[in-house]
Amino acid sequence: MALVTLDRPANMNALGRRAIVELGRIGRELASRPDLRAVVFTGAGTQAFSAGADLKERRGMNDEAVRELLGLYRSELAWIDPFPVPIVAAINGVALGGGLELALRCDLRVAADHAILGLPETSLAVIPGAGGTQTLPRIVGEARAKELILLGRRITAAHALAIGLVNRVSRPGVSVLDDTLDWIKPIIEGAPIAQRAALSAIDATRSLSLEEGIAREIELYDDCLKSEDRIEALSAFAEKRAPAFKGK
Repeated sequence: MALVTLDRPANMNALGRRAIVELGRIGRELASRPDLRAVVFTGAGTQAFSAGADLKERRGMNDEAVRELLGLYRSELAWIDPFPVPIVAAINGVALGGGLELALRCDLRVAADHAILGLPETSLAVIPGAGGTQTLPRIVGEARAKELILLGRRITAAHALAIGLVNRVSRPGVSVLDDTLDWIKPIIEGAPIAQRAALSAIDATRSLSLEEGIAREIELYDDCLKSEDRIEALSAFAEKRAPAFKGK
């Protein structure tokens, strides 16, 4: 498991150019690790996952520099959404603008009970520019996405859970990171080939028809069928013990 921490607590873990480039570097490094089971994103401190763009940095930018920065969001964060192992956001506080857009790219989201989430860009006379207009509707539906974006609403963790924006809210007083790591134990201890296949099959629903998607599912199922992990799972079940998956 890899833990990626946004570490600018004095700046609410704002996403400046340097942070975006570093996330791209980390993604390329993680992609080379065949033993990786999961990736968890979180923020340093308890106040913010990320408050979004570094507005101090933005104030010194002309329009062309802003366009270049948005291009970096696309190029340097592009690895997250199609990554072969599950990526989970442990949202330890405020997640606004680009910070929430980063969490939306992840497969799963766990929020601290005090977290506040939103895409307030329209209140600043722009729109989400790091994929939020595309990822949010896929998660909460078009109507909810329009409501959150057009009204620039900031919502509580409980509200986010109710509309499916997050998968889980940690209990008050419980570290969201500890809670997340405990919650994803089935992933970390699970069968990597099956998990990768499941992610690939689910992601395929975005671009394939139902018939094409089912055909893809059958192909991926066959990959699992050939694995040593499947044999281990059957043996463990018969012997009434926990399986020891090796990703083979």
